[in-house]
Amino acid sequence: MSDGQRAGTTPKKKAVRTADIAERAEATRAALIAAGRRLFVEKGYFATGTEEIVAAAGVGTRGALYHHFPNKQALFMAVFLEVQEELHSQAPQPDEAGDSLLALRRGLRAYLKSSQTGEVQRILLVDGPAVLGWQQWRALQVQFGLGSIRALLERAMQQGAVAEQPVDVLAHVLLAATDEAAQFIANASDSRRAREEAVVVIDGLLASLGHQRR
Repeated sequence: MSDGQRAGTTPKKKAVRTADIAERAEATRAALIAAGRRLFVEKGYFATGTEEIVAAAGVGTRGALYHHFPNKQALFMAVFLEVQEELHSQAPQPDEAGDSLLALRRGLRAYLKSSQTGEVQRILLVDGPAVLGWQQWRALQVQFGLGSIRALLERAMQQGAVAEQPVDVLAHVLLAATDEAAQFIANASDSRRAREEAVVVIDGLLASLGHQRR
């Protein structure tokens, strides 16, 4: 008989205990992300203290925060990625689009519209570049947005809606233009008017691609 069995702790009980600990840890992490997300939107990253996050999450002390995240910036990164993943999941996929150029236009318009919402505006477009630094922020934008844009452009070329041209360069240029337009909207005093103007510009860029048919 092993020492663990003598003490009344069977391998099954250990497994259950380990699972319970992991479940509680995941619940704590999720509560911290949810609290951080809400406060970062309401107050902004720089005006939000770690004490507020811990209190809002109901996890006791800042030790719980630092157990899961080395600092507030790491928590912000987790929130940023969560918002990005939700936004990315709504992007049109090329295999679902009959008209890929139309699907791309709708997807970019949806992104510009989302730049008016609190979470995308504050977390992704206003605080994101300031907290993460432009280089890392840009790399994440490319990671999440470039693939969908490239796939839709490639299929649009196959459909004859866009002239054959270097698709990688075109996807990067279109992503950069749309990101700049979204930031313009997020920082504008009149975001509704800014979005209307941005939609005209982005639609014009896409229309010019369609006019290049051969």
